Amino acid sequence: MEPDFEFETAAYAAGASRVAGVDEVGRGPLAGPVTAAAVVLDPASIPEGLNDSKQLSIKKRVYLAELLTDCAEISVAHASVEEIEQHNILRASHIAMMRAVAGLPDAPDYVLIDGSMIPRGMNIPAQPVVKGDTRCLSISAASIVAKIARDKLMVDLAQQHPGYGWETNMGYGSKSHMSALQNLGPTPHHRRTFKPVHNILYQDKNLKP
Repeated sequence: MEPDFEFETAAYAAGASRVAGVDEVGRGPLAGPVTAAAVVLDPASIPEGLNDSKQLSIKKRVYLAELLTDCAEISVAHASVEEIEQHNILRASHIAMMRAVAGLPDAPDYVLIDGSMIPRGMNIPAQPVVKGDTRCLSISAASIVAKIARDKLMVDLAQQHPGYGWETNMGYGSKSHMSALQNLGPTPHHRRTFKPVHNILYQDKNLKP
């Protein structure tokens, strides 16, 4: 299945004038923020090859993100580790999504959101689209932009906190990341409410006399 423009076309036919696609990345990692992007595509200038970012090579993602920067309206936003811990990862994802929508140069009047839920507090008409990153071009575009932005952020954080391999695992619980977490301990960017990090903290407390 390849994404198409049918969701957007239906929204425009129903009277919308600016339709944004929204997606997030980074719900699963043990470290780093969750990142969302909102993208308003120009129906007359949609890059070819848009798809779920997970289906694309790094090279293709970078190429498409550069094209989108030139032909679409884009906003990227994050929810911090502190917010993930204060709320939960789902709510933090929704906070990042709403920030991304709010950050667009001009407010959309309809939002297509990847997933099965509309974020609580979203005050713009919205439609959830299950597996939207593989079905809806605007959401596919948002998935690419969000992935590129978060990967870049994790590479930057890896330079500040070497040893965890964030430049390649992007904060996910890879074998090398778990080993470093055991040996080096958590950083301020680790999600302490996530079980693997929590268990190591708890273990450390139990080991102390």
